[in-house]
Amino acid sequence: MALFQKAPKTAAEAAQWGPLALGPDKVKDMTEAEWYAKIYRGPEAPQLTWRAVLMGSLLGFALAFTNLYVGLKTGWGLGVAITACILSFAIWNALLAFKLARSPMTILENNCMQSTASSAGYATGGTVVSAITALLMIQGHHLPWHVLAMWTFFLGILGTALAIPMKRNMINRERLPFPSGLAAATTLQSLYSDGAEALRKAKALLWAAVVGALFPLLTQLPVKETPEGKTGLLPEHLHLFDFLGWGKNRADQSSYKASDWFVAIENSPVMVAAGALMGLRTTIWMLVSATVLAFALGPWGLGQEWQNPAGELKYAVSIPQKAWREVGLWLGAPILVSSGLLLFALQWKTIVAALRPPKQGAGEADRLVSDTEVPSSWMWALVAFGGGGTVIVAHEYFSIPWHLGVLAIVMTFFLSLVACRATGETDITPIGAMGKVMQLTYGVLIKQNAVSNLMSASVTANAAGSSADLLNDLKAGYLLGANPRRQFIAQLLGVITGTVATTWGFYLLVPSADVLLGDSAKYPAPAAASWKAVADVFQFGIANMHATHRTLMFWGLGLGALFVLLEHFFPQHKKLLPSASGVGLGLILPFFNPLSMFLGALIAFFWEKKNREMSERYLVPVVAGLIAGAALMGVVVTILSLTVLA
Repeated sequence: MALFQKAPKTAAEAAQWGPLALGPDKVKDMTEAEWYAKIYRGPEAPQLTWRAVLMGSLLGFALAFTNLYVGLKTGWGLGVAITACILSFAIWNALLAFKLARSPMTILENNCMQSTASSAGYATGGTVVSAITALLMIQGHHLPWHVLAMWTFFLGILGTALAIPMKRNMINRERLPFPSGLAAATTLQSLYSDGAEALRKAKALLWAAVVGALFPLLTQLPVKETPEGKTGLLPEHLHLFDFLGWGKNRADQSSYKASDWFVAIENSPVMVAAGALMGLRTTIWMLVSATVLAFALGPWGLGQEWQNPAGELKYAVSIPQKAWREVGLWLGAPILVSSGLLLFALQWKTIVAALRPPKQGAGEADRLVSDTEVPSSWMWALVAFGGGGTVIVAHEYFSIPWHLGVLAIVMTFFLSLVACRATGETDITPIGAMGKVMQLTYGVLIKQNAVSNLMSASVTANAAGSSADLLNDLKAGYLLGANPRRQFIAQLLGVITGTVATTWGFYLLVPSADVLLGDSAKYPAPAAASWKAVADVFQFGIANMHATHRTLMFWGLGLGALFVLLEHFFPQHKKLLPSASGVGLGLILPFFNPLSMFLGALIAFFWEKKNREMSERYLVPVVAGLIAGAALMGVVVTILSLTVLA
């Protein structure tokens, strides 16, 4: 069976491969044998075509920048599969209208497209906004571009390969829900079942992107002359709360302004849109913790941060931004670490199920496997290639001994099993928790080496993310009757595009460590800050930490564990209980970010209350458009600022 196929030549030929009569909600409950008998479209159905891969690569390349931007801002990654499906459908229809394409793209071609786009735009660059950014914070300088490219590429290949042995057991036999995969399949089914509705969603997404793109043009493009230099036409932040003041300047006893504590309104829709996706509970607790930090803990930190353990003053003048960062980071990061690890431990049933050998099937389905599923020989070849490349780069550039590099690959396989099962059951991939397990392990194996600690953990985090993303995509394909082997190839090709996009994008958006560590840092990078905090503990030891940092860290670890235990033992009151991720992120992000995200969640909440049908139909396209438009224009503005307007 040839892997790559020819695209349909005419609209009539493409129409033969329209959507199934049964929707994904019905297919998800079928046994593997029923799937092969009633759903599988066969080897002739056009799926893996060059136009599908090219479209997925182009969209994935662009969407990689949006995830890089949002990840540096919030520490979260946003799935791009649904966005890519809507954009692809709209773009291809436009090409058909202008006679630039001969036939419509089939539903299974679009499914392969979203695999390539998701791999490039979401899965491949996960390590960049966490471990690589944390490494930049520690070292103060970038890795050589070829090292970052190799690291990203090999980990993407490794993670994609590790998903192969999990697919048939978790998707075909156990029929784990994989909610994001189900949502992507449902979106594709609706796009091809109701073309008019699909175009309305696409139009909403594109108009939202235009609106989002206006903000970087107005706030970041340096065209306005001021005494301090060129700035944007509008300020990036509105200092509407500066009539408030708290905290005293030791030099002249004057009160600091609200904006000195980042209490302002951000002139950007990105965080508003991200908050609409996060939901009200998480964003409320983000705003609560950010408020406590700005009004109470930050001013308290003015007096604390400048003392060494002996109580002697180190500096004569306090800086609010530095006090805010020191207090917030060392309280917020431990909350995220302890809550993530405890949640992981409480999922012991998932862990046991993941490590249990897969059940063996029988019957006609097993005889068809050789033509549809990805052969195990591919897995071993790709693990040898991706894993071997990872071990070599880890040894040559990050000083990880050969045997510990191999151990990282072995541990990654088992931790990826757990992460993928968690994704299948809950739609949450515990990438952070997987990374922390590795950091704790390698903190003991390789003592006082922050670089080795971070990069060994990034092996697991990135590979687990890639594996879980592939299984979500394969779940979507399974529900639509796709050939998993062809979809796997599409996912694998996305790694190449994703490597180029994330490597180039990272150097472009983060030209130096100053945009991460300065008093007015452009990117708070909360995920990286959490990773760096753990690495710092293992590098310097708890006994050598500042006394205030130790106090904050122990309180953070305790609070993170308490929040998780409250949810575990009182699940009926979950809506009223503190969100560990919300509290932790609120302490790490500057105040204007949680404020914007809360406003976004509030808008989404009232929209749903007023018109649930409209909200379900258009919330995701509008949010995706706002984020994509602002992030992509932000990249364009950065390029213009460094070249034409420099």
